[in-house]
Amino acid sequence: MKNLLAGYLRFRKDVFPKWKDHFHLLAEIQAPDVLFITCADSRIVPNLILQTEPGDLFICRNAGNVVPPFGEIAGGVSATVEYAIEVLKVAHVIICGHSDCGAVKAVLDKKDMSRLPITHKWLKYVEAAWKYREPGDPMGDERAQHTTLIRANVIAQLNNLKTHPEVAAGLAKGTLQVHGWYYDILTGAIEAYDQQTRKFGPLEDSIPD
Repeated sequence: MKNLLAGYLRFRKDVFPKWKDHFHLLAEIQAPDVLFITCADSRIVPNLILQTEPGDLFICRNAGNVVPPFGEIAGGVSATVEYAIEVLKVAHVIICGHSDCGAVKAVLDKKDMSRLPITHKWLKYVEAAWKYREPGDPMGDERAQHTTLIRANVIAQLNNLKTHPEVAAGLAKGTLQVHGWYYDILTGAIEAYDQQTRKFGPLEDSIPD
């Protein structure tokens, strides 16, 4: 807590004054263009990775960057998706998985989750990743299996996302785009999922000239 308090004091003294005008504009309204759904993992810092400013990203975080299928559970993720699209009118939804994901690791290792009953139920949504593995994906050593399943989980959650009526409507009208990303903690690189080729590749290659 001492580190948090020290950070807060630095923010109030050194950072906030420089951003005062920007926060003044944001004080009563927000208009982010992107809903960013990612893992609760402490190593993933979207605003740092993407160098965005306050007000740029509407962020939803949970264990395993999960999006339950529509109608499955009326929880915070579904409410956030609905609000972001229907009220904030975001144009993009990004689901971002990451290397060394503990949620996917628990599913891969089939760990006993009896002492974590709520987590156990939640990870059922990650288990869907198994059917989205590409036939050519490596299933050799444990690390390769883990990475393969993390990417597959991004695809699984993308498909769940598309079951939400507001998402389906936005895609049909062309007012919304959905994206699947994989972030590597060690290198800082992001791979984007190409829904046409069904392959992941460097995010840089997916950016229009």
